[in-house]
Amino acid sequence: MSNEQQEALGRSEAFVNFQQQLSRAAKVDRPLLLLGERGTGKELAARRIHYLSKRWNAPLVTLNCAALTSSLLTSELFGAEAGAYTGAERRRPGRFEAAHQGSLFLDELGHLPMEAQEKVLRVVEYGSFERLGSTEAVHVDVRLVGATHVDLRGLARIGRFKEDLLDRLCFEVLHLPPLRERREDIMLLAQHFAHRMARELDRKGSCRFSPKAQAAL
Repeated sequence: MSNEQQEALGRSEAFVNFQQQLSRAAKVDRPLLLLGERGTGKELAARRIHYLSKRWNAPLVTLNCAALTSSLLTSELFGAEAGAYTGAERRRPGRFEAAHQGSLFLDELGHLPMEAQEKVLRVVEYGSFERLGSTEAVHVDVRLVGATHVDLRGLARIGRFKEDLLDRLCFEVLHLPPLRERREDIMLLAQHFAHRMARELDRKGSCRFSPKAQAAL
């Protein structure tokens, strides 16, 4: 088990309920949308979904849609043929091809440009797309997991997100609870990270929080 999975910690009712929903949804091989504020652990949830699914032994590929420009994002997702753009000296597969038979996690989905949304919708519907600079269809089998902290329905109403794609992604929607809704987990998480920090710093002995520090947390 990876460190990322180990850090999905909690015992509050909100946390336990979410993990139960996640475990059920992971087994249904359909697109899934994770909604939650920044810092609620959307990538951790996506990893757990993948490893609890029947695709657990295939690749899990991730991409932060906010980290790239519109043009780079399209080529990063779908790949490019040699000569498709300046500097493209050879064929380069994209993230969808890398995730074949596995899962693709797209974080910050609200930043996905409309051109890329069209192509993502085609992959979800038909399992195929075309690389940049090509008219040849590439067929893949990928489970799409999207995540965002923005109101995608609101973006759809003003024409910045395709309603068809949103409807496909909403086959299953999971809402990640923020920490203020799982206050019982605060000290559990604080102790976990304190112990990990102590190990990294090679500090001996137990880590404790004073009553004043606990009250502040």
